[in-house]
Amino acid sequence: MKVLQINTFSYKAAGNIMMNLHKAMLEQGIDSYVAWGRGRKAENNHEYYMNDDFGIKLHGIYTRITDKHGFGSGSSTKKLLSWIDSINPDIIHLHCIHGYYINIELLFNYIREKNKKVIWTQHDCWAFTGHCAYFDAVGCEKWKNGCSNCEQLNTYPASKVLDNSEWNWKKKRDLFTGLDINVVTPCKWLADIMSNSFLGEYPIKVIYNGIDTNVFKPTQSDFKAKYGIEEKKIILGVAGEWSERKGLRDFVKLNEIINKDEYVIVVVGVTDKQLKELPSDIIAITRTENVYELVEIYSATYIYFNPTYEDNFPTTNLESMACGTPVITYNTGGSPEFIDDSKCVIEKGNVEAVRDILRGTKFQIKKNNSISNVYMIRSYLDLYAKSVKIKKGAR
Repeated sequence: MKVLQINTFSYKAAGNIMMNLHKAMLEQGIDSYVAWGRGRKAENNHEYYMNDDFGIKLHGIYTRITDKHGFGSGSSTKKLLSWIDSINPDIIHLHCIHGYYINIELLFNYIREKNKKVIWTQHDCWAFTGHCAYFDAVGCEKWKNGCSNCEQLNTYPASKVLDNSEWNWKKKRDLFTGLDINVVTPCKWLADIMSNSFLGEYPIKVIYNGIDTNVFKPTQSDFKAKYGIEEKKIILGVAGEWSERKGLRDFVKLNEIINKDEYVIVVVGVTDKQLKELPSDIIAITRTENVYELVEIYSATYIYFNPTYEDNFPTTNLESMACGTPVITYNTGGSPEFIDDSKCVIEKGNVEAVRDILRGTKFQIKKNNSISNVYMIRSYLDLYAKSVKIKKGAR
């Protein structure tokens, strides 16, 4: 069995999932390959880095003007397809195919022409909308029957000139349907949503994202001593990027109503600009690439608060719980699906509820082995094996 995975990045959440699967397959003797558009350079002939920074910039400009995201990067995509042809994989496993790095028309025409088996993990909603990656915040349901007059043109992938959401939706429907695809979602919420989209014609399987529980586990930490907050309980927030939808402003609101003698807010992943704008009594830390430093912060924390307004299945929730720290989250996407205590799932924007929960709740975490990436990897390998078997039987 020969498997190729493709993703925007070699890192971040989806990139880490791709690389963990790749490593596991190689360890089991499976002929595994990975390709990405942005990140580190390839280190061996089982890796492919598209290496097209200028093309990514042009794709971004093209998107800003035309709103036709996913239809640039023609030259680099042709080179990728030539490499794919040379390895001739049995399965092409797609992760994120947006991010200004790949031409979806060329890619899916190739898949159709070569009759390739595809596993497609949906890390957000972009594949079945005419523009956006999420639509929760505005309550839009146009994606069900055909997008137009998009009210989220300024959201990723932003367009500053034209609205081509109707054209995008129709083009994606034509490109993405009528193929040999198994769709995977990392939560039940997205599976339910997707079943009402044009991708609902495919089998949809839920495989929860997993994390390395050999790394993310309760760990001795001197984090509180380092910041002189030994006597306080930490309310933590972590994001790879604190965009508007991640809810950083709600930490500012929460900071105004908590008991400062008892609690302190720590946020990880802020930009230098956000660092300067946050109140001085919030401990703000820029993005850390040191996973063990992050584990120590989780382990020193009293409660993890995830104020995300739009999300799929945040792995930060899992990381926190694996380190022994309970989670309070907004009722957003798949974020509540592994939360043991229903009191800890609250409505968006209700920071007063966080304060009230802290006043009277004793937190407990039930051990949940299914958050381990061991279970995620096993589920994907089973799906690969079944897919190849079915494909061969159909020939």
